[in-house]
Amino acid sequence: MTELVAYRLDNGVATITLDDGKANVMSESMISAIAGALDRAEADRAVVLLTGRSRMFSAGYDLATFSRSPEDIRRTMRAGGDLIHRLLEFPFPVVAACPGHAIAQGAFTLLATDVRFGIAGDFKLGLNEVAIGLTVPHYGVEVARHRLTAPGFDRAMNTGILVDPAEARDMGFLDVLVADADELHVRATAEAHRLTGIDFGAHTQTKLRVRAQVCAAVRTGIDSEFGA
Repeated sequence: MTELVAYRLDNGVATITLDDGKANVMSESMISAIAGALDRAEADRAVVLLTGRSRMFSAGYDLATFSRSPEDIRRTMRAGGDLIHRLLEFPFPVVAACPGHAIAQGAFTLLATDVRFGIAGDFKLGLNEVAIGLTVPHYGVEVARHRLTAPGFDRAMNTGILVDPAEARDMGFLDVLVADADELHVRATAEAHRLTGIDFGAHTQTKLRVRAQVCAAVRTGIDSEFGA
């Protein structure tokens, strides 16, 4: 089986690269692999640089997931919600380098990180659930409410629109937009290394204070929708 996630540690920065050879779908296997890489980064006390394959951060859940049994759907989506909750509370900084498309669960994952770099180009970012007949999970609503602008949140949630990287930055999906893949790597890596110099204890405690409401809402949403 092809390795879904690569892990590389370099001077206090753990680069976690998602690559399933296609759309980096958030299957249970992919989510489990990301969780394992986060375990390694936490044990290494490393700043995380989370990225994807060329032109693709993640297109979200495999739509085939939603044709499976209700129990399979609940299990997969609970795992996805748990990943979002973990990223929101991760005890070390998490930088996202989004090299292309980030859709649905892929966009929720992006929104749960601390600093988000994106690349200009013919890419789409957004939350297309209502456009394809899905109700946005509670945990997704809450992390999007926390990170998107108020008008961007309402529009993204209720219309299912996918936007280009420049508009995605304006809506709050991204913090920094760069010109190309080379600059993305340089800028995101530099930021990750800069963050190795902050006080991790203060970072963790401040993050938990700043995100107390969203983390509680995400956890409540996961447990109420998919079972405690």
